[in-house]
Amino acid sequence: MSNHFFDYNSYFIDEKVNFFKFENCYKVYNDQGEPVGMINQKLSGGQKLLRLLLNKAMLPFLLEIKDVNDNVVATIARDWTFFLSKITVTNADGVVVGIVRQKFKLFKPTFKIYNTSEELIAEISGDWKAWNFKIQDASNNQIGTINKKWAGAMQEIFTSADKYNVNMNTDFASMENKVAILAGAITIDMVLKESK
Repeated sequence: MSNHFFDYNSYFIDEKVNFFKFENCYKVYNDQGEPVGMINQKLSGGQKLLRLLLNKAMLPFLLEIKDVNDNVVATIARDWTFFLSKITVTNADGVVVGIVRQKFKLFKPTFKIYNTSEELIAEISGDWKAWNFKIQDASNNQIGTINKKWAGAMQEIFTSADKYNVNMNTDFASMENKVAILAGAITIDMVLKESK
């Protein structure tokens, strides 16, 4: 069985509480409940200080997606922002594979995901309060969901509110597109928290 992080179509994201709440950390499992990696937020000392003084929604952030061997498989980064966020997704080699642009309506955030040619490849939209999102491709076909519904083995493992499931139901012609869309989807909770 391959253990490449992006080989799966179903991911369970579990937030690990950090008492100082400066750096978020999430563990990632597949649908068998096996760990496949984690998402870490990286902050410099200066950024930690700025978070106390400034609105988090303006500040840059860097999220690292790692596999079980602690290798970085993708990163999601945002520069300083003053209105609409632009988030860059890079792969394991540090090459940009996608851009995520965020739009906000009250509790109804939308993330548009573009490839490096600036072509729309997916859109994630939904209801933050109900924690129910759908992932659609550029033709408005639904290709996945993000929610807090558990099935099978995962039901016993996951009970808390800070956990969610990302489910994709499509085959990707381009691995780069899959990395860009999945990276956007599995980090959505962190990105939304940073945007508050």
